[in-house]
Amino acid sequence: MLSNSVSVPSSSFVLEVNFVTEPITQQRASTADITELLGSMRFAISLLVFICIASIIGTVLVQNEALNVYTDQFGPFWTTLFDKFTIWNVYNSWWFLVIMGFLVASTTLCVIRNTPKMLRESRTFREHIRGSSLRAFPHRIDISSSHIPKENLPAIESWLKAHNYAFKVREDEDGSYLVAAKKGGANRLGYIFGHVAIVVICIGGMLDSELPVRLQVWFGNKAAITENMFISEVPESGRLSLANPSFRANMLLPDDTRSSSAIISYGDGVLIQPLPFVLHLKRFYIDYYSTGMPSSFKSEVEVIDEERGERFSQLIEVNEPLRYRGVTVYQSGFDDGGSRLTLSAYPLQGKDYEPVRFKATVGEGQSVIYNSSGESVNATFTELRVFNVEDLTDGAPQPKAFVDHVAAVSGSNVRPKDNLTNVGPSVLYSLTDKQGQSFDFVNYMVPMTLDDFPVFLLGMRRNQADFFRYVRIPADAKNSMEEFMMLRAATEDPEALRLAAQRFAQRSGQIESNSLMEVAAFKTIETFMKKGFNGIIEPVPEHERERILNLTVPMLQMTLLELRNIAREKHGLEAVDYSGERGAHEEEWVQLALLAFANMPDYPAPVVFKLDSFDQVQASVFQVSRSPGMYIVYTGSLFLVIGVFVMIYIRDRRIWVWVRPGEKGSLLTAAMTSQRRNLDFQQEFQRFQQAFERLSENRGNEHV
Repeated sequence: MLSNSVSVPSSSFVLEVNFVTEPITQQRASTADITELLGSMRFAISLLVFICIASIIGTVLVQNEALNVYTDQFGPFWTTLFDKFTIWNVYNSWWFLVIMGFLVASTTLCVIRNTPKMLRESRTFREHIRGSSLRAFPHRIDISSSHIPKENLPAIESWLKAHNYAFKVREDEDGSYLVAAKKGGANRLGYIFGHVAIVVICIGGMLDSELPVRLQVWFGNKAAITENMFISEVPESGRLSLANPSFRANMLLPDDTRSSSAIISYGDGVLIQPLPFVLHLKRFYIDYYSTGMPSSFKSEVEVIDEERGERFSQLIEVNEPLRYRGVTVYQSGFDDGGSRLTLSAYPLQGKDYEPVRFKATVGEGQSVIYNSSGESVNATFTELRVFNVEDLTDGAPQPKAFVDHVAAVSGSNVRPKDNLTNVGPSVLYSLTDKQGQSFDFVNYMVPMTLDDFPVFLLGMRRNQADFFRYVRIPADAKNSMEEFMMLRAATEDPEALRLAAQRFAQRSGQIESNSLMEVAAFKTIETFMKKGFNGIIEPVPEHERERILNLTVPMLQMTLLELRNIAREKHGLEAVDYSGERGAHEEEWVQLALLAFANMPDYPAPVVFKLDSFDQVQASVFQVSRSPGMYIVYTGSLFLVIGVFVMIYIRDRRIWVWVRPGEKGSLLTAAMTSQRRNLDFQQEFQRFQQAFERLSENRGNEHV
């Protein structure tokens, strides 16, 4: 068969072998280099440095806030830059998880490579060492003995046993003996446990991060839901597996409702996480301090497990969660569960003043018609606050953060200031204009007394980062804002304005029609109602503006007095008597109405919603989690404690004693070593040296 084979010249064969094997050799070299890099201590320390820096960022910078909060803090440029690295959610950012993965790989490779060597090292006695090499040890003793080599062994072995050394004796052909002893070999286990602890803790941390959810999205054809829909309508692509090993989700349950699904925020949308049981909220309880801060809140729930046929009730409180089938349900907060509202829509434009009454639900949006012409606005009612304790020092509710701060520094059960007042229920809603811009509004249900006069407060802000600014609407004799709205509608009627200006001129002594005073009053109030005080003073030189205001404000006030009575007469009401006992009160009502009209041009809505009644529906907010990584982290922490304890309190020691024949007996050379040659080692070596020197009967020849 060999004779029939094709012969290949040796040079060609060599070239072909080189062509095939050279890439393989380079690939193996590259793999070896990568493996060496991953398993090196410098690489692991570099990764630890990055993790420490990321942990500092995650500790110093408040995480998971709204993006506009960071924009206000850092500015648009830095916010955009930082957002690319997701520093607002450091521990779930892609780069942090990548670093953690490399650290796990590096440490695991280090453990795999070094554990067998460390275990062998801890078991071996190193009895094959050459006796002459002991002279190179820094901690060495040389003595002589009159006994033959073998007779020195019992004393040496006795001392080693007394000090808990394990030893092995090697006998050489020349009649010499080498005693190799060791103790504290378990010290090597400390390094192993310490490195394994890092791997276990990192794996536990990654398991409890967003990584399991991301893996399902990447490889399980899952996609976040970005549209509004019922949970029952969510497609399979928006639902995670029931066997999802780790998740952290939220669940909002209104009173007397049940659910078996939680919601996980992911990117710009959400994912639905099924639960292995149904959670039924039977009742939600909440108590308040006198400051308006919640003193306690808890949920009475019923767990229904149809698969196992189990059903039981439990009370969930803060720090007292429900644990069942590997899922933990925490009481994290409370919210509105869809309270039913009855409201009145007062138009701020046109001649209509009577309110349009309608019903709404908190958390839902709807189109609201607010006048007889059928005009409408898109409104979303976001919150019903039944209990509002506000600070009225400056004549208007202060930001809620103020009350929170007072409660934090003085104790939530302490009334921090006498001017904190429960001002009653309020409703928060947002309106979206035709350009798609949204504004937030808050209106209180009942009037509150500010500066000794009852007023309705209409709050407004452009975004959630701003504080509310308020317009005061004076309450009428029926504690409503109907008379103010009737007066506002009258300002839209040119004939009523002209008649009010005429009556003002007549009271000022100018009886003739179209007098200069009448024309001035008409033009002034007409301009004021459209543009406020700015419309009056803008055409005037700056140095004349104060004088003009001093003239026009009394004119406007007196004209409004007349316009108010004209509106009342038109609707069959008695005229207001400003000279009686309530005259001062009624004049103050007109003054406050004048200030309200001055602020109306800046009020970004054509309608005001007033809360008439409500049926509150409370909801409990739960955080639902499955965290097997928590127990893994606990295990890793236990390994770390064991490793540190072993490395600190178990000290490795090795002793070699070389006993060889001498001219008048035997010569002995002993050496001691340790990984950590600290003060304790020095003291132990001195004790060993003193005991070893007792073997010598000839002290003069100790250091031969």
